[in-house]
Amino acid sequence: MSRDVELERIRNIGVIAHIDAGKTTMTEMILHYSGRTYKIGRVDDGTAEMDWMDQERERGITIVSAATSCSWRGYRINLIDTPGHVDFTAEVERSLRVLDGGVVIFDGVAGVESQSEMVWRQANKYNVPRICFVNKMDRTGANFKRTVNMMRKRLKANPAPIQIPIGAEAAFAGIIDIIDRKAWYFTEESKAVEGDIPEEYQDLAAKYRQELVENVAENDDEVMLAYISDGDIDVPMLKAGLRRATTAAKLVPVLCGSALKRVGIPPVLNAIIDYLPSPLDAPPVQGFDPKTNEEKSRRPDDEAMVALAFKVVTDPFVGRLVYLRVYSGTIKSGQQVYNAITEKKERIGRLYQMHANDREEIMEVHGGSIVAAVGLRNTSTGETICDSKQPIVLETITFPEPVISVAIEPKSRADQERIIDSLAKLAEEDPTFKVQYNSETGQTLISGMGELQLEVIVTRLLREFNVKARVSKPRVAYKETINAPAKAQGRFVRQSGGRGQFGDVWLEIEPLERGEGFEFVNKIVGGSIPREYIPAVKAGVQETLNEGILAGYPVVDVRVTAVDGSYHEVDSSEIAFRMASAIAMKACMQKAGPVLLEPVMKVEATTPPEFLSDVIGGLNAKRCIIDAIEPEEGFTIIRCYLPLAESFGYATDLRSISQGRASFFMGFDHYEAVPKDMAENIMLRLR
Repeated sequence: MSRDVELERIRNIGVIAHIDAGKTTMTEMILHYSGRTYKIGRVDDGTAEMDWMDQERERGITIVSAATSCSWRGYRINLIDTPGHVDFTAEVERSLRVLDGGVVIFDGVAGVESQSEMVWRQANKYNVPRICFVNKMDRTGANFKRTVNMMRKRLKANPAPIQIPIGAEAAFAGIIDIIDRKAWYFTEESKAVEGDIPEEYQDLAAKYRQELVENVAENDDEVMLAYISDGDIDVPMLKAGLRRATTAAKLVPVLCGSALKRVGIPPVLNAIIDYLPSPLDAPPVQGFDPKTNEEKSRRPDDEAMVALAFKVVTDPFVGRLVYLRVYSGTIKSGQQVYNAITEKKERIGRLYQMHANDREEIMEVHGGSIVAAVGLRNTSTGETICDSKQPIVLETITFPEPVISVAIEPKSRADQERIIDSLAKLAEEDPTFKVQYNSETGQTLISGMGELQLEVIVTRLLREFNVKARVSKPRVAYKETINAPAKAQGRFVRQSGGRGQFGDVWLEIEPLERGEGFEFVNKIVGGSIPREYIPAVKAGVQETLNEGILAGYPVVDVRVTAVDGSYHEVDSSEIAFRMASAIAMKACMQKAGPVLLEPVMKVEATTPPEFLSDVIGGLNAKRCIIDAIEPEEGFTIIRCYLPLAESFGYATDLRSISQGRASFFMGFDHYEAVPKDMAENIMLRLR
């Protein structure tokens, strides 16, 4: 078999969705129907193959993405099951970065939910082609048409239903294949029986097929020409056009069924093969030469090896595992590879094909594969390994910044010796988890995306690393900025009988738009400050910004410009200019109207209409800004922005208000200035 044929028979896909939409159940069914497993695991029973962590089985949610592979119709499917909870969004981010396609699961009752929107945006970011599966069609309140309409309205997607359900809720009896014009009925044993389309669905099926043909024709030139000429499209041409439009991310095929009841799983496997791209269909991976900065690309059939490390885990049996997406070339056990970021050579120890936490050792892998490697001690998430003779750096993976912090301390001296090392290993696994030591308070702070993520981290410390620790109340990761430009001079002069210290610098500071970070500009002309001291000036600026001016929080969204200064031929030094720069920065920030910033979360609360006023009242009491109130069938969605400091304990409050019937989800959105009176109280508490 030629290499191109091998690549054509590979699908690298991820299963993504809102929490509790049925991702892991779908993955379990895919593994069962493909013959990868013979016993069907259930999330509710804690027996799901892909939820292998103890905490996943106890909590009934996916916490870490799990990789596996299976075969269907002679094709190899490399599959990653991702978490749905917003606290673990980094797992979705890095998975989508290396995947060629995605299966998006929607709850047929709830439709498009808040985390559905987030994972959809993440897939858009990496231009990942998708198919969709409307799950739970047997549940009370399931509505296929409403879910498809929500995809158009809320996701700005172009859904193309290729199936429609026969009945819904308790009357859900099967599915109609729009393309092949046939029906599939499901028995109590969940076996599919082919049959004719029911007479009462003939017109509806014809209407959906006509809409599908027109949608594909609008997005594929070959189908459009045939449609104009003949007025109808045969099945092979329609499928080929649908595949081209899907891999180009112009439309999204939509299927339906019930994963738990094993209804509609084989058609999903067929759709993965028929419509999602192979590595050959995906665009060549882009990068640049680290020596010349020249843009480069790699196709999966190229001989030059390149791979991206997208995940690092600590395995209790084999040690440090680095997950790799191999984009081109061949990697063999024992092979020497080159890290294009660190510019160091390393040696691959062993290669594994992963099935959740089980490993199958393999000797080599080729472009288009996803694999785990042992031996890469100095390779981290987002780094590129390649052939040292043909180096290339691929685009790395960006992760959101942590928004919540807690202080953590060991319970005993023995725990103290192990806690730092254990936290470092956990931080290496999860790029959104940060560890920082505060020298002023003597506390070790751990930061993450939410309370659940930090709770899981602490539990892992106890169970996996045998470290006992105490945590304090969550702390908000405030930041500081300015609201006006300012200019100031910093002079550092010391005389001690011998050689002294002299540094003199003028700095200007001005605010940037929120989220733009920090920018340093050198406008020194005429040699008033020698070029070799400019890095010291910048270092002094950055150190001062990191320390803050109001409450010790980092200063963000500012541009600092070095405009003038002077030096002494004998007494000037890097230390002197670093100190002078720090003095100037403090003076600048005091003049520039410093303000405290707090993280603001985007919140989506879903409530039955009878509790709407109470829920809104509770949100208003927490300094919430309501953006929109959208009535849906049977419930109301409140979209709003809530300061993180006001969100602690809100889940309990909401359950109390709504008799346990309302729910909410939130994710970080932006930073915003804290009201002046509240900022003063915060600063008083910190003094």
